[in-house]
Amino acid sequence: MVKAESALFISDIHSNLEALKAVLEDAGPLPVYCLGDLVGYGASPNEVVRLLREKDATCILGNHDEAAVSGDPGGFNMRAAVAAAWTSRRLSDRSRHYLSELHRERTVEIGGERVYMTHGSPDDHLWEYVFPTTHSDMFDFYLEKLSVKVIALGHTHLPFAWQDKSGLVFNPGSVGQPRDGEKKASYAILTVRNGKPKVEHKRVEYDIQTSARKIIGAGLPPALGQRLFEGV
Repeated sequence: MVKAESALFISDIHSNLEALKAVLEDAGPLPVYCLGDLVGYGASPNEVVRLLREKDATCILGNHDEAAVSGDPGGFNMRAAVAAAWTSRRLSDRSRHYLSELHRERTVEIGGERVYMTHGSPDDHLWEYVFPTTHSDMFDFYLEKLSVKVIALGHTHLPFAWQDKSGLVFNPGSVGQPRDGEKKASYAILTVRNGKPKVEHKRVEYDIQTSARKIIGAGLPPALGQRLFEGV
């Protein structure tokens, strides 16, 4: 008997409401898991938080979320710091409370298998960038240490999947600010079938013109809008 369960994994939305709407529509009615950085860079932080709350998404904290809540952009470059300060000033009380309650890591169950979620890495939840080229020799160790079959990470804005007999480690890429040269919003569908996890990466077009126009109109650094057209 084939038993399968699928879920939508997203990350790094960065206040890009248009991209988030496109992803949710494209993916269909699946449970939603978000790997952090709901806000930052973009012009629709409260709208993004509201939509994820409406979808009952399971979210974790990203470094931009923490900066928006705390008002401290330490460690960011100039454009990111400007955006973090702008976001912090404009968060509604409800959005601020929601973000402040997010955990830095969570373990959930999908299809009977344990899935670990964090934004950066299991060692540095907010700031470490994990790539297969730099961390693949650590993946077996992480899977065993955490006693999970799947690890889902964000932060890099670059989609990847690594898998061996120990389990699966993947990044769904960025919904709201892809950086792999592809301007379409990025997301992933995780399916666990009879105890075997499989991830499928997907891309979807969205209204970049509106997202960029809102960023520039809000007085945020224009480069944050322009980069959306280039996927960098």
